[in-house]
Amino acid sequence: MEEKQLDYVLVPLGMFIFLVYHVWLLYTIIYNPRKTVVGLNAESRRNWVFSMMNDPLKNGVLAVQTLRNNIMASTLLATTAITLSSLISVFVSNASNSSSSKLVYGNKTSFLSSVKFFSILLCFLVAFLCNVQSIRYYAHVSFLATVPTFKDQNDCIEYVARNLNRGSFFWSLGLRAFYMSFPLFLWIFGPIPMFVCCCMMIFLLYFLDTTTSFTRDLHCKSIKEEAIANDVESIHHSL
Repeated sequence: MEEKQLDYVLVPLGMFIFLVYHVWLLYTIIYNPRKTVVGLNAESRRNWVFSMMNDPLKNGVLAVQTLRNNIMASTLLATTAITLSSLISVFVSNASNSSSSKLVYGNKTSFLSSVKFFSILLCFLVAFLCNVQSIRYYAHVSFLATVPTFKDQNDCIEYVARNLNRGSFFWSLGLRAFYMSFPLFLWIFGPIPMFVCCCMMIFLLYFLDTTTSFTRDLHCKSIKEEAIANDVESIHHSL
């Protein structure tokens, strides 16, 4: 295969593999969430909100501290993303038009160079926006989770749980954009390292996104125990 054809074959193939994996992951999260870490964590966060808001005066400090830790994590990722975006913008604006040395076979320094840097910049900007949205939801939940009047109001608690999960989903999307930036960064050195990184990233993400039988049993056991405790408490109140 000619050198100029590698970018037009390996790069779309690597992106297609990445896209197919995430389509499969989204399908599994929607229809079989307990086989994914995202689905199990969403269910656990929902139960955590119900546990905290059943007694907001007692658990309010714990809830706010937990949400503050999540806000700090999102703030760190957002700051990192916008800093890297600024550095890439400055580098591209100050870069000369001279061709760099070819480190890897297939590294074409022409119009593709601008596309490579723009793709990396776009990933970091998406990560920044997702983390900002995550901070927005976490900050909103930190107020709602400590309202005493929401106690025993399942509709209100369900609304708080949805907002918390939305904040976590945006955080996951921002982190996924950081993952996507790795193969795009290696694309600077050529399409071959980019394609290899895509394949390795898929295997890594599969083990990070899917759950084992032990993890599912642990989550399901805690969910069942909490559901039984809530049923006993409701019967006690009714009596």
